[in-house]
Amino acid sequence: MTVLFVHGAGCTGAVFVAQATALHGSIAPNLPGHLRAGAPASIGEFADAIEADVRERALDDVVLCGHSMGGAIALEIALRKPAWLRGAVLIGSGARMRVAPAFLDGLQNDFESTARTIAGYFFLDPVPERVDEAVSLMRAVGQDQTLRDFRACDAFDALERLGEVAVPLLAISGESDKLMPPKFALALADRVPGARARIIPGAGHFVMVERPAETTDAVAAFLAGLN
Repeated sequence: MTVLFVHGAGCTGAVFVAQATALHGSIAPNLPGHLRAGAPASIGEFADAIEADVRERALDDVVLCGHSMGGAIALEIALRKPAWLRGAVLIGSGARMRVAPAFLDGLQNDFESTARTIAGYFFLDPVPERVDEAVSLMRAVGQDQTLRDFRACDAFDALERLGEVAVPLLAISGESDKLMPPKFALALADRVPGARARIIPGAGHFVMVERPAETTDAVAAFLAGLN
């Protein structure tokens, strides 16, 4: 079984370093446009890229584990029902991901300041080091792609199709997530057949960074249930 981590908007696979290190047989690639060639502008285009990556690596029996925008990508792929997909874990994500218009406008017209504001919402405890690191990631990804990412999130809406998901699904949320509150994870558990939610205390949107061990344990328990 391969766990394929899918990062969120304005980020790279580096946000999953703790989980990718702890879980054997996992990979955390960068999405196209994120320190690699490409410029996807929709969740569907990102899903196409992940499916192409799976084919190129000749993977089978894959569990997608996506954070925020990455969770939307994992959900989109789950709805496509590829034969290689074994399950999905959505972290700080949901079936609908509206973005505040002020964030979209700010990323276009005042990128540096807006990136720092958004990064402040990533954590329950937004210590300067964590905020600086998140801003550095958005800066490295670049203004254009980061804006495309957030616009892709804003346009995504799979709420009415959740009943079509046919693989096991776990929704993880930080108890104090301000961007995608726990209600989004609970909605996934309620509307996806057989899905479960896990709310982790002491964490915000980047729960896998603030509570790495608890997040890893939740993913590991989900994987064990698939065997």
